[in-house]
Amino acid sequence: MTIFDQIFYFVFSKYKKQYKQKANNIALYYTSLLQITIAFLLGCFFAAFFSNMHVDAMSSDKAWILFVMLSIGIHFKNWITYNGNTRKVMNAKFNKKKSPKYNFSLLIALPFICIAMGLLLLQSI
Repeated sequence: MTIFDQIFYFVFSKYKKQYKQKANNIALYYTSLLQITIAFLLGCFFAAFFSNMHVDAMSSDKAWILFVMLSIGIHFKNWITYNGNTRKVMNAKFNKKKSPKYNFSLLIALPFICIAMGLLLLQSI
């Protein structure tokens, strides 16, 4: 189990009480958003780093196209992973052992923090 699996199950179990039918979709979109914002932050870091090192590896347009393709790939991978039998197996595993508790407000703020840090790195280019 990866950290994203644990976060998915935590968000899923948190929203399962309020939104019975939509809890899986909410957890899926949150996990995808978190992974996409982390990819955005890493991309901004490497763009700023390569800019300061005067390395012209890729144009800005190609980098944004790559980011969009990566985002679609991440969401598709999560959609395949967290729907159907995989989620049921994950539920069974997490019900047997005590799942870790996360600070829910920090989990909600984490994608916004990643976007803000990425925009700060883009300012330095």
